This record gives sequence, structure tokens and C-alpha cells, in this order.
Amino acid sequence: MTAAVQSRVGKKVWIPALGISLIFGSAALHGHLELWESGKTRVLTVYADKLANGIPTVCNGLTRHVTAKPIVVGQVWTNAECQAEEDAALERVQSKLSTCFKKGPPQSVFDMATSHAWNLGVGSTCGSQAMQMWNRGEWRIGCARMSVSAAGKLVWVYANGKFVRGLANRRADETQKCLKDIP
Repeated sequence: MTAAVQSRVGKKVWIPALGISLIFGSAALHGHLELWESGKTRVLTVYADKLANGIPTVCNGLTRHVTAKPIVVGQVWTNAECQAEEDAALERVQSKLSTCFKKGPPQSVFDMATSHAWNLGVGSTCGSQAMQMWNRGEWRIGCARMSVSAAGKLVWVYANGKFVRGLANRRADETQKCLKDIP
């Protein structure tokens, strides 16, 4: 990110279509992504993510899907490069994601919807049962749909057609954190 580009990450952003302000790249979201994407320590050497069909991945889950900067397996990044690219990518993801909400979500819902989109893609999150519920104002049910379908089956927990316990744990954590700001 160049000095000419002012990041909105960590700042309240007014979203006219929703008539509300939300914090882009909140501290809670950053901590959550660090936990689930890199285990609390940023990954500075680009690796081929076996759960994502070998997509080159670095930092806290950066891939070609969220950043324009080339990511090459074996390349070593600095913490400063990671922070700049993560902030820019979070802003892009959250800007796109905010257009999917028809009602202004609580901050915790927006944060965990962002985690879901960061992991699975904005299109998947926007087309999910969770988003359908949130757009009806059914915040609790929407949070639950991040991990369990209406039929009671685990969702978003498979990679390459196989159940992944780590993804199930992440979905459960997203569901729990999603509920934080719901009265």
C-alpha cells in the first residue's frame, strides 16, 4: 500500500446503503484471523496450502484471491509487507462484503462474516444461508448457519471433499464470536 492510499482498516466507516458505521479490520477480527490463519505467528515464507489445492499462501491467509501482489512459493515476506497487504486486502474484502448485507449487521456479525469470506471467498459468504438469515434480521440463526445447516449438518468444513476438523473448529468459533454483539 502506498502512502497516497489511506487505509480504512481499524476505522469506523460509514456505509450509506446500510445507514450505519462499522469498523473495518477491527482488532477482534485481526486477532481471530491470526489465530485461524497462522496460529498466532504470521507465516512469512509463502507455502502451497494443501487445503486450498496448493494455492500459494502467506502471512495470515493472503492468497491471489485477496491481494494483487504476486505470491510465489518459497518467497519470504516481512512483517511490514504482510501488515500492508493484509490491511489492503481486508478493506477490499469488507467493502465487497458490505454490499451483500441488506440490514446493518452488529459488528461481531460483520467481523465473522469477514472471516468466513476471507477463508471461503466473498461470493460464498454472500450466497450462504447465513447471509439469507442476516438479511432477514435473524442474526442468531445467521450466525448458527455459518457452521450448521437448517437440516443440522455441518457446513463449510470440507476441503478437497474431505472433512477437516480444523475447519469445523473454525466454523464453531466464528459462530460463537458472531453472537457477541447480539442482544
